Amino acid sequence: MVEKEEEEDFQSLHDIKLATFLNGLIVKKRGKKEGEQPKPEKTLTNNLILRKLKIALNLKDEDLIQILKLAELNVSAHEISAFFRNPSQPQYRPCKDQILRNFLHGMQLKYRID
Repeated sequence: MVEKEEEEDFQSLHDIKLATFLNGLIVKKRGKKEGEQPKPEKTLTNNLILRKLKIALNLKDEDLIQILKLAELNVSAHEISAFFRNPSQPQYRPCKDQILRNFLHGMQLKYRID
């Protein structure tokens, strides 16, 4: 799961396994919701991954902007909010791989314990 694609031990991670992990991370960090627990999605988008990480880590839009700045990527609050809109809205924007990759890199920089 953590190997680079060019590494010999690399194995791809299916969406349902990643969704299960992210749902578990939300429960671990935020606690269980009452009622039925969410089922893992069979297909994930970058927008959904970003949303689940935002929920799990209790991040605000300003936190996302700061994390992306750590990865030397400047985005506006309007761009961030567009990632979390309903896809049917005209303001919705898909989260590109570059944004998610930089967000994950920024998280490494922010939360790394040496």
